[in-house]
Amino acid sequence: MTGVEVPLIYVVTGIFIFLRGLYALFARPHLLHKLVAGNLAASGVFLVIAWSPQGGPPDPVAQALVLTGIVVSVAVTAYAAALLARLEQTSGKPYLEHDPDR
Repeated sequence: MTGVEVPLIYVVTGIFIFLRGLYALFARPHLLHKLVAGNLAASGVFLVIAWSPQGGPPDPVAQALVLTGIVVSVAVTAYAAALLARLEQTSGKPYLEHDPDR
């Protein structure tokens, strides 16, 4: 493999992970599954952003964006998990009330 093909694998993998997470975000009715799918989609975006097309050293701006995205993703995940726990505590089910599948 040449130097260009190896980083391209990361981009293709990142796009696949993003699309899989996006599909699960809309296909799954369970809110915990939606939360994990959102994190999966974000991980795919981080993988694509961190890719360097020249195959050289990574871009420091891209590294800063990925690091900031990870911090925001962790904070949003913690907040959403707390909301999900509260919703399940009050309603007794991990689904939204207007969900037609449940």
